[in-house]
Amino acid sequence: MTRTQMHDIIPICTPILSADPDVKEDIMDQQKITILYCRLSNEDALDGESNSIQNQKELLTQYAREHGYTNLKILVDDGYTGTNFERPAVKEGFELVKQGLVGCWLVKDLSRFGRDYLTVGQYTDIIFPSYDVRFIAINDGVDSAKGDADGFSAIRNLFNEWYPRDTSKKVRVVFRQKGTSGKHLGKPPYGYRTDPADKEHWVIDEEAAPVVKRIFDLTIDGKGPEQIARILEQDKVLTAKALYAKQSENHPDPKKRKKMPERPYHWIGQSVVGILERMEYTGCTCNFKTYSKSYKLKKRIPNAVEDMCIFPDTQEAIVSQAQWNRVQELRKNKRRPAKAERQGLFSGLLFCPDCGNKLHFATCKSFDGKQDHYVCSSYKSNRGTCTAHYIREDVLREIVLERIRAVNEYIRRDVDGFQEEWLQCRRQDHEKNIRNDKKRVEQAKKRLSDLEIIIRKLYEDYALGHINLALYKKMSTDYEAETERLKLEIEVTEEWVEQQQEMNDGLDAFIALTEKYVDVTELTQTIVNEYIKKILVYAPDKSSGKRQQRIKIFFNFVDEIDIPVLSGEIMTETTYGRRKTA
Repeated sequence: MTRTQMHDIIPICTPILSADPDVKEDIMDQQKITILYCRLSNEDALDGESNSIQNQKELLTQYAREHGYTNLKILVDDGYTGTNFERPAVKEGFELVKQGLVGCWLVKDLSRFGRDYLTVGQYTDIIFPSYDVRFIAINDGVDSAKGDADGFSAIRNLFNEWYPRDTSKKVRVVFRQKGTSGKHLGKPPYGYRTDPADKEHWVIDEEAAPVVKRIFDLTIDGKGPEQIARILEQDKVLTAKALYAKQSENHPDPKKRKKMPERPYHWIGQSVVGILERMEYTGCTCNFKTYSKSYKLKKRIPNAVEDMCIFPDTQEAIVSQAQWNRVQELRKNKRRPAKAERQGLFSGLLFCPDCGNKLHFATCKSFDGKQDHYVCSSYKSNRGTCTAHYIREDVLREIVLERIRAVNEYIRRDVDGFQEEWLQCRRQDHEKNIRNDKKRVEQAKKRLSDLEIIIRKLYEDYALGHINLALYKKMSTDYEAETERLKLEIEVTEEWVEQQQEMNDGLDAFIALTEKYVDVTELTQTIVNEYIKKILVYAPDKSSGKRQQRIKIFFNFVDEIDIPVLSGEIMTETTYGRRKTA
């Protein structure tokens, strides 16, 4: 007689563990590995002990023992998201599967294996069966050897994906609200530390800030990131990681004491680049510098400047805005290292007015320096699309030195007169536009106040039955659109008027520069980079029987001002081996 046992219906998501130790699954080849896979993301850790790694290990080990699985291998991904499969432990397991060494893959539930329902389905339905790997999700009742009995595996995978998608939306909303309020979204960079009295505020790190300032100064001096890294290492300056380890030596909590790296002075160029690109060193808060296209993609994409949220003067600045801007301009004009171990003093600053390309520095070890010269990058030994625009560096050095001296003397002789002349040029160029813009803003504000009254009266007419609903909707829509347009116009125009103050700041910076270099006897890379924005080198004219060449110098901060001593062109003339400057 057959004995029948009655069992209660086990609800979904209840752990399915065999109560009868005599009941065993079909024993598979014990030479193959049984993988017990555990995963816990940072978000899942908030759910409590039920999803902890230890809990998963105990559940999987108990299940494996009760069902006769041996040769167990536990793989753990702790702190990794399930939205993708870029996890070290799961990759290790997949490699074993490809080698044909795995017989069974055990997980607590499908969400522990992954939350991307397409990829999870691909592995459970296609890849694992093709390698003869049995897949079991204990709490979900999924067993590939028995098939999808209830047909809910695909639906569970879909729900598992909805969870991180919903979490991602909530996190984005919180970050957006915090970022647009002017608060920092990340930890303070090297050079700052969190204010003990206010965790939302950054204060200067007295040990790191001078290093940051030095890195910017060395860039102005013409040094590249790799050169700066070597200088810092030679001077035994602690790296950021080493400094944090040193500062945490006396922390009362041993767990928060960081280990000192083996090479505490080993700076790398990429670390220097990261410092040079941080806008926060000017004293601002810069949020939303990067974004991701999807919560499944961890790659961060740089945001456009107009899409960032920048709040000025939120902490003490380490470098000035003018110096930071100048460093970014210099980094755009990267200089090629010369084989002769000489660097062109004006490399990256010379441009051809005909084709718009840069002039390249040309030298070799056999040159004594007088033959060092610049030619248009499009010349290509007379096989390119432009003429040479040839000019020797010693000629250019003398011209620029003379012009800087003349500018310094001109400004220091009458600072007030120069400021007045500068402002007069600005007034001539912009006074009419500024006056019209201010008038336009006043008119827009008056129209805006009128629209508020009109919209209020329009609603009263609708409420009293003087106009029908269709007409009310049409008119109110038109008025609201006009209101939004006027608000945008007022905001943009007022912002442009405020920018005039920034132009005055540029004037002050240039005057301070002339006071810094009182007597310039020789050009250095620092002086050139601080004074000169760019130089146009025109093609020489030989029609008069003499070689005449025009040069135009653009100065930093005041390059658009039409004052002869600043913006006038320089004419060089070569005759009988001698050069004259006009």
